Amino acid sequence: MKPDLKNHVCDVCGKSGTKMRRVARSYGRGSDLLVIENIPAVNCPHCGQSYFTAEVMRQVEKIKLHRRGLAVRRPVAVAAYA
Repeated sequence: MKPDLKNHVCDVCGKSGTKMRRVARSYGRGSDLLVIENIPAVNCPHCGQSYFTAEVMRQVEKIKLHRRGLAVRRPVAVAAYA
């Protein structure tokens, strides 16, 4: 489902004109790490806040719950900040 953000009002500052961006988020760590790409996030150009809608969070939770059937294994480079 693609959210309609044309007249969406920011949940934080209350101003209209939010934009939708696609982001990646990681959940877990080590062998339990799951990276979900292309998540739609609401971004407000006025206050700078980014957040997920409730519907998007429900979908993210479904993906996390059914990760074994949905995820594709890929090697990823990992660097430590030191």
